[in-house]
Amino acid sequence: MTAQVLEALHVEGLEKSYGELRVLRGVDFTVARGSIFALLGSNGAGKTTVVKILSTLLKPDAGIAIVVGHDVLGEPTRVRESISLTGQFAAVDEILTGRENLLLMARLWHLKDRDRLADDLLRRFQLTDAADRRVGTYSGGMRRRLDIAMSLIADPPVLFLDEPTTGLDPEARLEVWASIRELARQGTTVLLTTQYLDEAEQLADRIAILHEGRIIANGTLAELQALLPSPTVEYVTKEPTLEEVFLAIVGTGHGRADDDGSDASVTEVPR
Repeated sequence: MTAQVLEALHVEGLEKSYGELRVLRGVDFTVARGSIFALLGSNGAGKTTVVKILSTLLKPDAGIAIVVGHDVLGEPTRVRESISLTGQFAAVDEILTGRENLLLMARLWHLKDRDRLADDLLRRFQLTDAADRRVGTYSGGMRRRLDIAMSLIADPPVLFLDEPTTGLDPEARLEVWASIRELARQGTTVLLTTQYLDEAEQLADRIAILHEGRIIANGTLAELQALLPSPTVEYVTKEPTLEEVFLAIVGTGHGRADDDGSDASVTEVPR
C-alpha cells in the first residue's frame, strides 16, 4: 500500500497572499485517513485560509493541495464530493426542527432513504429526543452537534471543522468534543482548526502549529512536549480548575470529587 493511499490530505508548499499581506508562506503537512489533525494558531495565523483552499473556496498562489487523491485545482468537483465544511457558527435553520434540517440537507444532496439517514444522524449525535423541536429552542451545544450532523448527511470521508467550539460554554464544548471523537472512531478524517490549546490536546492525534504563515511544529502531543527540556519536578497541591468546578456543580457527571468531598489532587509541575 502506498503512502498516498494512506493520506487523506497532502499539503506542500502552500502559499497565499492578499495584496502585500503574505498569509501563507509555504505550508506543509499530511493527514492520515481516519485521524484527527489539529491546526493550531492564534487569530490571523492563516488557519481559515488553509481550510478555504482545501475546500476549493479559495485558490492558492502556489503549492500543492491534495484531498483523498484529488487535486484542489485540477479536480475541484471531486474534492467537493469528498468533503464537508463546518464553519465557526452553526449554519442551521432555527425555524425548522432538527429532523427537518437534516431532511432539507438530504434533499439538497439528492439522497435516497432520507428518513433513515436523518434518524441515524439524530441518534449518533444524541438528538433523537429533540428531533421534532424547533432548532431555535436548542442549546448552543445541540445546535453545533446538529450542524456537524448536517455536514455528514452525505457521508464524506473528510470533515473540516473551523473553530467548532467558538462561543460555546464548557458543557457544550465537551458535547462537541465527544461527537468529534466518535466521528474519528467511525473512520472520518477530521481537520480541526482551533486557537484553544486544550481542545487540540484533548482531541488531536497530531497537532501542527501555524505561526506567521508557516508550520513551525508538527507532531503528536508527546513529540511536541519532547521539544522542551525536561523540567525539574516538585510536588504541590493542585486546586480544581474552574471547568471542573462548573461541571461538578451543574451535575453533568464530568466532574470528579474525592471521597471527602474535595477535589484537590497532587500533580507534578515544572519549577
